[in-house]
Amino acid sequence: MKAVFKHELKSYFHSLTAYVFAAFLLLFIGIGAMLYNLQAAVSNFEYVLSFSSLIFVVLIPILTMRSISEERKQKTDQLLYSLPLTTVEVVMGKYLAMLTVFAIPMLIICVYPLIFAQYGDVYLPTSYGSMAAFFLTGAGFIAVGLFISSLTENQGMAAGITIAVILFNYYSVSLAEYTSSTALGSLIALWVVAVVLGVVVKILTRNENLGYVTGFGLAIASFAVYLIDSTKFEGLLPDIMRTLSLFERLNTFVNGVFDLTAVVFYLSVITVFLFLTVQSLEKRRYN
Repeated sequence: MKAVFKHELKSYFHSLTAYVFAAFLLLFIGIGAMLYNLQAAVSNFEYVLSFSSLIFVVLIPILTMRSISEERKQKTDQLLYSLPLTTVEVVMGKYLAMLTVFAIPMLIICVYPLIFAQYGDVYLPTSYGSMAAFFLTGAGFIAVGLFISSLTENQGMAAGITIAVILFNYYSVSLAEYTSSTALGSLIALWVVAVVLGVVVKILTRNENLGYVTGFGLAIASFAVYLIDSTKFEGLLPDIMRTLSLFERLNTFVNGVFDLTAVVFYLSVITVFLFLTVQSLEKRRYN
């Protein structure tokens, strides 16, 4: 894992990826600090982080789109499979390298509240708690982007899908207000999710039967629950969209609340998508 980590970290800094990532993040945070803390004379640095969180739509694909898809395209991933390394070590080495690239500009940003505290009343616990949530939000999306990169050889497609996923997650709370809260609408949404999960299982395992069993099994199970007690599905779809929003969890910290369940949620998202990435690579290694 250490060898993969060093190799990936060198590749980011030998190319422009790490520098572009850090420059855009610092630029966007700087613009937010200028608008909120300087021009508007607002002492809450956490508002800057909430404003700047949309930059993940651009930054995360820059960091993740080539992590695995480029190696698949150039067939260099086969060299990794020949090394005395487990798939978990390969994935963790790549993931930790991307986290390091993300953490470096974050360390610089950590100085900002201390500077502003010299000229006004800045509540540091809320500022640094929001920074931790900001970092965990980025870490979660990096795990998502890494998984998407493992599914395709096309960097552009990996970047496009990652952008779409992050944008949907960003606007999911707003979209939840316009989605159907009826039991039937929630049932249909669960059927769509069941189909998507079935497709993902089919891609990861290359087992059509397992994919069909997963998709149809979840669809039939949800329909059975609907027939037994349809009231359980009322308002379920909007609730799911709000619950799955990483940005909404960040806003909880911005509002001054340290939410331990949000931390568990972030770590769960990271774990799930790293696990899926491992399974995706294991399937390719087996083939």
